[in-house]
Amino acid sequence: MRNAAIIAALTVFAAACSASQKGTEPVPGVALFDDFVYTGSDSIYAICPLADSASYHNPILPGWYSDPSVCTNGQGDYFLVTSTFCYYPGVPIFHSRDMVNWRQIGHVLNRPEQLKNFPGQHISGGIFAPAISYNPANKTYYMITTNVGAGNFFVKTTDPFSGNWSDPVYLPEVQGIDPAFFFDEDGKAYIVNNDDAPDGKPEYDGHRTVRVVEFDTATDKCVGERKIVVNKGWRPQDKPIWCEGPHIYKINGTYYLMTAEGGTGDWHSEVIYRGPSPFGPFTPYEKNPILTQRNLDRERTNPITCAGHADLIQTAEGDWWAVFLACRPTKAGFENLGRETFMLPVEWTADGWPVINPDMQPVAMTGTRPGAVRDDAHATFGNFTVSDSFDSTALDQRWMTLRAPATDLYSLTERPGMLALKCAPVSATEKATPAFAARRLQHHAFDCSATMTFLPDSASQCAGLLLFKDEKHQYLLGRGIDAEGAQCIFVDKVSPEGIETIASEPVDPAQSTVTLAISSPDGLTFDFGYLVPGESDTLRTVATGVDAGHTSTARAGGFTGTVVGPYATSSRYTFNK
Repeated sequence: MRNAAIIAALTVFAAACSASQKGTEPVPGVALFDDFVYTGSDSIYAICPLADSASYHNPILPGWYSDPSVCTNGQGDYFLVTSTFCYYPGVPIFHSRDMVNWRQIGHVLNRPEQLKNFPGQHISGGIFAPAISYNPANKTYYMITTNVGAGNFFVKTTDPFSGNWSDPVYLPEVQGIDPAFFFDEDGKAYIVNNDDAPDGKPEYDGHRTVRVVEFDTATDKCVGERKIVVNKGWRPQDKPIWCEGPHIYKINGTYYLMTAEGGTGDWHSEVIYRGPSPFGPFTPYEKNPILTQRNLDRERTNPITCAGHADLIQTAEGDWWAVFLACRPTKAGFENLGRETFMLPVEWTADGWPVINPDMQPVAMTGTRPGAVRDDAHATFGNFTVSDSFDSTALDQRWMTLRAPATDLYSLTERPGMLALKCAPVSATEKATPAFAARRLQHHAFDCSATMTFLPDSASQCAGLLLFKDEKHQYLLGRGIDAEGAQCIFVDKVSPEGIETIASEPVDPAQSTVTLAISSPDGLTFDFGYLVPGESDTLRTVATGVDAGHTSTARAGGFTGTVVGPYATSSRYTFNK
């Protein structure tokens, strides 16, 4: 395995600390995890070094942070949110004072009662395209979004640092997806969103509209008629698809409407219109799109693709910026990172149009925000190491669970200093909530490891590190019992065809503690290994060169990226086709 010596040194030290300080006696039916370490080592960051302390790397939020939206209170505070689909908690929120240094301050949807309709949903269901806005008239922050199958809703707060967002207010009048608020200077408010074709009769697949309705902030209700302001897209004669993710801005007395077009794949783009009111009529920019990568050579080095779904922000200093999503495929054309959050400055044409990526040039891997001073120790971008010894009584905010809090399946107090996962009769192959703590892959080249104390007592029990894309695309490096009844370390592959053990080797049942390690040299393959702390300082390879494309969006589809983390189940072989 790549960097085996480094991983071994780290994990042996961590395991030794755990053994001496926390104890490693196994608990029946429970997997105990300690010292999770994730390290990214992408070469692109060396190829594209930062010019100075005001510079940043794209993406500013690497890994699966899709559908970004940003707002400001006009006093130098900036807040950014992204989609979470069927993960819990929902909608991470980041804060910055300079647009370069971002710090996650929590999640907007951090209570189970704020979410519904998650059980039984595919992982790419749930929460779509959150949009965050600040209303200076009532000094309130709003986050509005789509909960697939339940409808569009918003929550609000006067203090985003508190984590105290309201219960959801659903908007049955607002059909479709991707709603966003616009708060005008006169105190009036509006909601803009993607919706069906007129009269629900599309002329072709992907025919959508953008609609606007007035909103009363005093009653939290829509007012008057919802009006179609865009039908099909900016060039209706070309049959554009999926005009979505709309935002309205008022700039120098003119109203601008910006939407994504082209779907979420390689044809993704951003287009802009302007008009005299929030209801238009809107005239498109003749040189649309203002952001795309679809016309560039697919074989170019270090490509960035699928750019779109943008949001604009004006800083306290008066300059304009855009956040947007894009992807970074490998040379094989796939990636496990999902759609990531990028940032670029906005340029204004002489006739008053905002342009994010003039002349459709490749999205820059670096940028500079004058006046910012980058905090390298806490940067969200570049190569970094994150670790968790599970010494807190609550999971770190970077961990997620599937569809629900899963607090009945894990504990940080049962064995203090360790994450205890119950081997419950639910599997990550089901549209349910398994004992799984997940964090995003954020690099093509990475190493991750965790020390686990676990002795399965039946063939159905297993635990380990799970690479998860969706219910039918997974790899599990785990400990279990093989067909002969022997303790083993194995690698399972979950695919639409079922569960296949692609590698397995025996492990001494007297050794209940092992360190599991997963790595990738370049995003093209995965390596799986383990060591027994105190017995060896060399990782034993269980499987190497395993196809990473299996868990990519290119193969699996969907809207999320791949996640990794501790997992336990007593339903190893449960599979629902």
